[in-house]
Amino acid sequence: MSNLAETLYADPDVAQFYDYRGAARPDLAFCRKLASDAHSVLDLGCGTGELATQLADNHRFVGIDPAGAMLDIARGRRNDPLVEWIEGDARTIRLAERFDLIVLTGHTFQVFLTEADQRAVIETIAKHLKPGGRFIFDSRNPDFPGGKTRTKEETLRRFTHPKHGEVEAWNESVFDDETQILSYRNSYRVLKSGEVHTATARIRYTPKNTLAALLDDCGLTVDRWLGDWTGRPLEPASREIIPLGRNTAS
Repeated sequence: MSNLAETLYADPDVAQFYDYRGAARPDLAFCRKLASDAHSVLDLGCGTGELATQLADNHRFVGIDPAGAMLDIARGRRNDPLVEWIEGDARTIRLAERFDLIVLTGHTFQVFLTEADQRAVIETIAKHLKPGGRFIFDSRNPDFPGGKTRTKEETLRRFTHPKHGEVEAWNESVFDDETQILSYRNSYRVLKSGEVHTATARIRYTPKNTLAALLDDCGLTVDRWLGDWTGRPLEPASREIIPLGRNTAS
């Protein structure tokens, strides 16, 4: 089984920088629209709870994550009766509740490094969807022509942290063509102290045909395959593979 407690997610010294990545989140905007007619939402891999802050006023929201450091930040964002935070594993979590919408954003699905683990997550989705309920998740397309490896020089940037002031951030990554696993390291240097916080993680790239077979095996129907979070259809060289589907069980 893949190790979901990798330091990138579990180390509170690193988790405190997670919300300052500097990139826009079109995935959250898309999911917010998707949830417009949903009464309940399950977020499998909720991280620091960014999506909950946008949905909880009008939705029953349950966020699952294996990293306590991330959930500590999430609880600070949102603590009200409509929101529930649960430390748990998306492969094995079982709740006495079904949902109108289940999401995995931020490429959470890719942290599951084996087909067995991926199947287990999809089974969790199937078991927690109401009849007619919808699901969506994203996974980077292994056939996207852009490079997968990154160096410090290519990714170096700065941002202002409310506690630490100016912070320098970068990431480095190496891709294994045989296993289709990307190993990467994210680093943050606090400029005023020189202190550096570093953590590592791994993600797997999975082709569409494998995802389609797993979803079908678990009884889920894909209505649309998207190639990015603007809603464009999936093409062979799309950056993302995003199945948007539903539970057709009665």
